Amino acid sequence: MPQFKNPSAQPGAHLPQTPAMVPTNPPAPQSEAAKSEPRPTGWYRWIICGLLFFATTINYIDRQIIGILKPELSEKLGWNELDYSNVVFAFQVAYAIGYAGGGWLMDRVGVRLGYAAAVLFWSLAAMGHGLARSVAGFCAARFGLGLAEGGNFPAAVKSVSDWFPRKERALATGIFNAGSNVGALITPLLVPWLTVKFGWPTAFLVTGALGFCWLIAWWLLYQDPEQHPRLSAGELAYIRHDPADPPVKISWRELLRYRQTWAFVVGMFLSSPIWWFYLYWIPDFLNKQHGLNLLELGPPLVAIYLMTDVGSIGGGWLSSWLIKRGWSVNAARKTAMLACAVCVVPVFAASSVSNLWVATVLIGLAASAHQGFSANLYTLVSDTAPRQVVSSIVGIGGMAGAIGGMFIAKLAGYILQWTGSYLPLFVIAASVYLINLALIHAINPRLLPMTFRAIETEER
Repeated sequence: MPQFKNPSAQPGAHLPQTPAMVPTNPPAPQSEAAKSEPRPTGWYRWIICGLLFFATTINYIDRQIIGILKPELSEKLGWNELDYSNVVFAFQVAYAIGYAGGGWLMDRVGVRLGYAAAVLFWSLAAMGHGLARSVAGFCAARFGLGLAEGGNFPAAVKSVSDWFPRKERALATGIFNAGSNVGALITPLLVPWLTVKFGWPTAFLVTGALGFCWLIAWWLLYQDPEQHPRLSAGELAYIRHDPADPPVKISWRELLRYRQTWAFVVGMFLSSPIWWFYLYWIPDFLNKQHGLNLLELGPPLVAIYLMTDVGSIGGGWLSSWLIKRGWSVNAARKTAMLACAVCVVPVFAASSVSNLWVATVLIGLAASAHQGFSANLYTLVSDTAPRQVVSSIVGIGGMAGAIGGMFIAKLAGYILQWTGSYLPLFVIAASVYLINLALIHAINPRLLPMTFRAIETEER
């Protein structure tokens, strides 16, 4: 572990008024600066948020289809549990590389071009699955998909930091992050029908082509706020009313010296693998534990991901609401994350109950809480880091999350191949989030912002 820099020891460091995880008592009188703060105005930033939402929706359709088709592909292509885990592992390896590279790319070329390139290449890779017939072929297609899809969240988080003031970022992040739930909701409705009607290769081709529709809208509607002809001066002033970020360039090696980076890295490493487990193995769990066939998977999966939509938006809304009520950012974010972590715990019983819908509700509650936890975790980056390095930090953390996903892929494969039981996996899922939050709080107990010297550090 590198030696952390202590922002509070550097000139100009900002100390939050309420460092502990408790609300303020009562809020102090407003300063002149607060009184002159622009009122919320305009709506174009929410169109941008909508584009991020739809990109994330498509992103999850393209990655979740393999989980929906696992029983079908296992039967048609003769896969065992380890074969499937190898296909998932290939995606995770590439996603780790792509997430880190995507963060670097977005900070260097900007999100307009970088995001467009990512969606173009992941759409081509998604369609390429329809041509594969072997484990090796699927591994190659999944590797290409993971490499390109790694750019989605660095681009989306950077867009939110560019287009929203600090107090709206958790809500905007929760909204675009809800696209992952909508994508996971659409997939079990669309893919089984396409597979039964036209065959599994067509399912990959049709879902992969959706990204090209998004590309047209993105290129027509997105530009940087300062250059956008449709953005009013009043809305731009509202977006930019937070204190200016320091004009620095900073290397990844330097970023890894800050506890703010490591809080996000640890958070992603521990929480992301659980989401991968839900995404790639819950359809198989429902098939094996409750006897659901391909067409019967739709209702319980739809219920699970409807619940996750509520969690994603609700988790971001909760911390934003607490901040408006006078809580410190530190207290609001971590209280929302604690509430989510507690809601995950009951999922340990999901593999032990015999009723399909009880298991569905337990999994849906846990997946919903994960998304609320995740919305606040992503927002910690824009709370504590300058906009210039947001994508890089998200890329580093996303790489850590994908590496964690590599472990869960192999672990799930071996556990299921040797025992056939999902109980150990659900026990892991139930316990991770409370441990995760405790570590995040230990690393950055007061959510102090990064403070850099006002000189440029060249990329090394």
